[in-house]
This record gives sequence, C-alpha cells and structure tokens, in this order.
Amino acid sequence: MQAADGPLRDVRVVDMASVIAGPGTARYFADFGAQVVKVERPGGDSTRSMGWTEPEESRSLYWKLVNRGKRSVVLDLKHEPDRDVLLALAAEAHLLVENMRPGKLEALGLGPEELWAVNPALVILRVSGFGQDGPYAKRPAFATIVEAMSGYAQLTGEPDGAPLLPPVALADEVTAIVGAFASMLALRHAERTGTGQVVDVSLLESMMSLMGPLPAVWAQLGERQPRLGSGIPFAIPRGTYQCSDGKWVALSAAAESVAQRVLRLIGHSGDARFSDFQARFRNRAELEKLVADWIAQRPADQVVDEFTRADAAITTVYDMAELSRDPQVAARRSLAEVDGVTMQAPIARLSKTPGRIRAVGPYLDAHRTQILAELGRDDGLTGTEAT
Repeated sequence: MQAADGPLRDVRVVDMASVIAGPGTARYFADFGAQVVKVERPGGDSTRSMGWTEPEESRSLYWKLVNRGKRSVVLDLKHEPDRDVLLALAAEAHLLVENMRPGKLEALGLGPEELWAVNPALVILRVSGFGQDGPYAKRPAFATIVEAMSGYAQLTGEPDGAPLLPPVALADEVTAIVGAFASMLALRHAERTGTGQVVDVSLLESMMSLMGPLPAVWAQLGERQPRLGSGIPFAIPRGTYQCSDGKWVALSAAAESVAQRVLRLIGHSGDARFSDFQARFRNRAELEKLVADWIAQRPADQVVDEFTRADAAITTVYDMAELSRDPQVAARRSLAEVDGVTMQAPIARLSKTPGRIRAVGPYLDAHRTQILAELGRDDGLTGTEAT
C-alpha cells in the first residue's frame, strides 16, 4: 500500500490526548490509513520519556509504538492563535480525541459546542478515568486506580497473598480498543446523518467489561469469585505449573472433554472426585496437586508433547525472547520492524484493506511547517523546535 492507502485513508483525526489510552485509539486509526495529527502541549506528551529509551534517542519505545503513523505539531491552547489552529484542524477533521479532565476543554473555549460550530459532523472522543459525569468525573485517574476499582486486582494473586495489579498498562490498552470501536460507530452515524456526537469512554467501564459474568454472579447469586492464583472457578485444572527442568507451562481445561482427557493422561480417569465440573470444583485442591505433581516429574518438552498428543490445551510460558522466536508469530508476521524498532503489527487482519505502520512516533513538532501550510497559516505561533 502507498502511504495514503487503507480503509480509513479519507479519515482525518486530531489526537490531542496524552499518555496511552486516547493516543492508543488514534494509533489504530493511523494503522489503517487515517491521517492523524498529534497535537502536543509545549514540551510534549509525557509518554515521550516514559519507560525504555534507546541510547542517544529522545523518544521512548512506548512513544514510538503508541504514536506510530502520526504527524506532530505543538500548540499552546492557552493562547488564542494556537486555539485558532486547533479549531482549523477540527474544521477539517472527522474525529477529535481528547483526555483532559472533564470541563477543562470547555474552560479553554474548545468544548463540543465550539467544535461543532466549525464542524457539525465532528465526532469527539472523550477519554477519562470515570466518565464525563457522576461524582468521580473530575477525579484524577490512572490505570492503577481503575484496575483496582474494577475488581480486576482483587481477583489476581495467590489465595493467601495480596491483590496484584497487572504489570502492563492493561486499562489504557483496553480503553484504546474500546475507544476505536466506539468512535467507528459514531463516524458511521456522522457519515449517514452529517451530525457529530460525543463519545464518552472511561477507563473504569472499559476494565469492568473484562469482568464477564461476575457482576451478575454477585447480583443474582450473592457470590464473589475468590482469588485463586492462576485459577478460575469454571476451568479445573487451570494454571501455571513448574516442570522438572525449571521451565513453566500453562494449561486450561475449561471444557468437560478437555478435563476428561487431562484426567486420563495423569492416570485418574474414572476418579469419582473429578467425575464432573461440580465434583472437580469441590475437590479443586486435590486435582490441582495431582496435576502439579505429574508435571513436576517431567521436563517441559515432554509435558507439552504428552498434553498435545492428548489434545489438551497447553503451552510453555514465554518471555519476550521466546515469543519473538515462535514460528506462529513469525508465520503471521505478528511483530513488525519499523524504522529499526520492533513492535506489534496492526491488531486485526483485513483481507482486502490491511493495515500498515507508516512510521514510528514522530519527533516533537516535526510536522509543524507542513501542517500549518496545509491550513494556509504561517509559522508565527508558539511551537517548539523538533526534538
């Protein structure tokens, strides 16, 4: 594909969000051809220096991933000339993404009504911790907060241990996907009616969507899922197990047929303690110990081979080095190299209009002259030098 190709090649996006969740939504649009302008405050988005950075490089690897395929311009929205540029960008855009604390965009004179005055069809994605209304709307929120509030952290960790937070930006990444999906719905409506709308996406509700039936389990049955380490109540056995050579494997027997095959493999077919799900649930500890002991007596390669022959789901537990060498990952080209940086390929495969990564996240203000020229404006604004 050429740079302007892709199913979203006619879509223009203004990404004035920061960190991961909002910019992550705009990344998915860029992957599929949308023209995304990244609007940054003077000094730039804090993600530019977040986490790992290559030697003699000012842009972090996280920045290069989340903001790939975008162009950068710096605007100080406290100054009227820069606000005018933002409004000019919005006038030609289909989608604007922001994640300021609710009310702050309005305080800058850039609320939905002002944006719709220049572009009635504009879709405005507003990403926040708790949503645009409610008693928590104006509270600061980070992924950690909603990962704890959503119930996720309470479920993770060992039964007698502390709740554990995810070691990745789970809430942000999930919210980015939710934001992309919801924005596409609103863009479809705007295309049909010529009318834009606000898309209100929160980190908390995005994380809550991962909880499956657990709200119903509490509301209808009065039960809470206990903390079970790697286990879940409806898949027994399920978890991570250490082999005799020190390597770890992960397996799951959520389906009854798989559970029975595992029982045959470890020599407990017909054991009344494990005859059906209810019996396995009552005797979870005994079954998990039998599986753990069976695995602990064998090296990982043998364990995986025997489970595979039994048609039971299992894998070794990968780190990033092992993932990068996996033949399935290689065959699918699930990892891409862009400008010398390895990163995940576009998240979905479209047979006729595939996504493509055009470039890593840009240097600060790198496209200022080009963007202002397209708007018919000079360069006498706040700005900054590309760094």
